[in-house]
Amino acid sequence: MAQELTYTLITPYSLSKSRTGAIISRLLTLAEDLELAAVRMYAPSDAFVDRYIATIREMAMKPDVKEAFARYIDENLRPNTLNPAGNRCVVLFFRGESVVEVLKKHAVGSAVDEPSGDTIRGAYGDCILDADGRIKYFEPAVLVAPDPETNIKHLKLLAEFADTDGGILERVVKFPASAKPETTLVLLKPDNFSRKSTRPGNIIDIFSRTGLRIVGMKLISMSVAQGEEFYGPLVDVFRRKLRGVVAGKLRDAVSKAFEFEVEDATVEKMVDLLADVNARHEFNRIVEYMTGVNPADVKDPADKAKLGKVRCMALLYRGENAVAKIRERLGATDPGKAAPGTVRSAFGRDLMRNAAHASDSVENSIRERRIIGLLDKDESLIPDLVSDYFCAVGD
Repeated sequence: MAQELTYTLITPYSLSKSRTGAIISRLLTLAEDLELAAVRMYAPSDAFVDRYIATIREMAMKPDVKEAFARYIDENLRPNTLNPAGNRCVVLFFRGESVVEVLKKHAVGSAVDEPSGDTIRGAYGDCILDADGRIKYFEPAVLVAPDPETNIKHLKLLAEFADTDGGILERVVKFPASAKPETTLVLLKPDNFSRKSTRPGNIIDIFSRTGLRIVGMKLISMSVAQGEEFYGPLVDVFRRKLRGVVAGKLRDAVSKAFEFEVEDATVEKMVDLLADVNARHEFNRIVEYMTGVNPADVKDPADKAKLGKVRCMALLYRGENAVAKIRERLGATDPGKAAPGTVRSAFGRDLMRNAAHASDSVENSIRERRIIGLLDKDESLIPDLVSDYFCAVGD
């Protein structure tokens, strides 16, 4: 059976209540047969909302439920929403067999029926009826395509508006005139995606305790060229900080290899040579971890620009003192020294596999965002993703 494509839209209300991480955790584990194909943030325009509502009104469902969805979308997804956090949405795209049915049945659940606590809507949605059985309050937590026909319409809309309504949403979140907001970058590292787990969502949940707003999200497969540029400053760090380790290993090896004593000056000359080699070796290790490709194995320089073999999730957080707040929740580089309750204490394994990266300054955030394509404009992959799907199914 052909792989199908669908989406889940996390509503502005769910984002404002910091439920994003918990919802992502459920999506990644409850619908475990599906593959997360892409992630993008949207701030829907009136044009998008008008056409989205039009597809809802065309669906075959109970009139009161149809009206509840249409009214909810009209009030919450428009630019003039009353939600102080704006109309930001996170849209996740999934691939798999019978993907619309699987996602709704196993992960999302019903928006109006008796709630099931293991589903997203059972945990985070609400549908309250008045004495006459009419819908009094309605919050679906996420929006999904209810059937394959509507799914096609929604995918085409999301692709059409991906560039105009989606991407980096720093402009959407409003702050007091006296505020000085910053935007900082977080990368959820590849081991979070090596198998289906709640880890990515749980990490996002910890960062949500900063009170900062997410203004950008993207799945990336970092190329070797990007990895080398991103982690380039670490070469000097490794050379400086690991010099003592190299010296200790060298002295131990020399003393065992020769029956005569080697003078310290001679050992130091050898350390000078090996410190550079060791720094490059450690640098290659971290680039390989982040890309799935060892730079030493790339013979053709042009191949360094190819997409890597592993995935990360990039997130942009915005607010006052964003860099410091995120770094505090991230924890020390060494997970064994990270404070309890931090990301690295909970999910890190060692100095390299420490769950997440976060920029250590606004200046470095700008540099790192430029490298991975999340600075001035986030070039969308959604139109190509949707186009490839329709070409495959012959639509």
